Amino acid sequence: MELGIGIGWRPEIADTVAELPGVDWVEVVAENVCPGHLPDALVRLRARGVRVVPHGVSLGLGGAERPSTQKLADLARRAEVLGSPLVSEHIAFVRAGGALTASRPLEAGHLLPVPRTRDALRVLCENVRIAQDSLPVPLALENIAALFSWPGEELTEGQFLAELVERTGVRLLIDVANLHTNRVNRGEDPARALAELPVEAIAYVHVAGGVERDGVWHDSHAHPVTEPVLDILRELRSRVAPPGVLLERDEDFPPAAELAGELDAIRAALRAGKALATTAIPAVRKEPAVRRELAVTGARSAGHSPRPAPAAPAVAVDTEPAPDAAVRQRLALAQTALLSALVAGTPAPEGFDARRLRTQSRALVAKRASVVARIAPELREILGDGYRAAFVAYARNRPMRDGYRRDSLAFAEHLLVAGQPADDASRLRLTRWWEERVAPPQPPRRPGRLARAVRAALLRR
Repeated sequence: MELGIGIGWRPEIADTVAELPGVDWVEVVAENVCPGHLPDALVRLRARGVRVVPHGVSLGLGGAERPSTQKLADLARRAEVLGSPLVSEHIAFVRAGGALTASRPLEAGHLLPVPRTRDALRVLCENVRIAQDSLPVPLALENIAALFSWPGEELTEGQFLAELVERTGVRLLIDVANLHTNRVNRGEDPARALAELPVEAIAYVHVAGGVERDGVWHDSHAHPVTEPVLDILRELRSRVAPPGVLLERDEDFPPAAELAGELDAIRAALRAGKALATTAIPAVRKEPAVRRELAVTGARSAGHSPRPAPAAPAVAVDTEPAPDAAVRQRLALAQTALLSALVAGTPAPEGFDARRLRTQSRALVAKRASVVARIAPELREILGDGYRAAFVAYARNRPMRDGYRRDSLAFAEHLLVAGQPADDASRLRLTRWWEERVAPPQPPRRPGRLARAVRAALLRR
């Protein structure tokens, strides 16, 4: 199925997206859509025939645990309600700890890279097959951006993705901005990755902007698309015609004219890449160690591999055994040690670049601060210019455990226990805000008792 040119749908630009010319489809963050209460703007787009693809961020298929049946059911429901031709997720882990390590669960609040090892690949493949069996439409998985590398990796990114496709038949969502990020941050060659991965498995492509600070590329989705990213898109198009290409933007939304200009730049890059396709590209991808049989549909054309149709995804025969408990536990211990260093201040595991982990840790805290400010804007209003500094002080070495909404309440509790904000009026507003959102009423706890005491004392004045 050809998707065409699309854009990430966000509530902040819903009206803009509706008016942009030449938008064939949109992608929505799956967790931000309630199946029973679709936004009116999204309903109107669907009525016009604009396809909608849900893009998940919380499954954590690269984690040591098997994927949550509830999260898979939620993703399946969104695909059905939206009438989506496919769904997408990430090759990443987002949580660690728990039963496999006999430790308290930790949440990253962000997508973190999996080690490109054969053990991690075996776990990922089984998790992907579980997801595929639970979803009503094909699944596409995205390569992610990273600030650091795992020690002892056994495969390149292209080899890792190629074997994943061979073993599971999963489709790929290739983010060319993430390939650029990994070139800057990890010294990886995007051209080599494209040469090694099975481009015929690509379902669609992401294009996004970012920014470089102190030699580190941040995949911000809040800046214009850069020329190096468009260069990678041209290179990809010279190898294959992707069924869809989508522009991502999550923050600092520009005027409609600038978004339209970025979409035009993407179209121009695709035309340029198509022109380059007349030059033969030598095949350098080696046959993967795992032999396979792929049931595919679609016509063969000279010099091209068959492309699986979205409605009939490839069926892979995997000769590798499923990972046993020991393999999952080894991965769980490694991921928990890493995540604990990132969010709880424990020492960096051996072999990691401690400087890069500190950069990632700061980035995780900054993202938490931004998301909490977005879902609980009253906190920023109450605290004013002091919000970010106060949140960073709170979040440093305090892991997020139960999602961003609970994080906002825990932040408020932390401030009230510390007697903050300093002025009485702001402290009273914060107390009332916290009490209105703690439902059902909790048993008396130290933060609750102190908050109520603060409020009572202020009301007596």
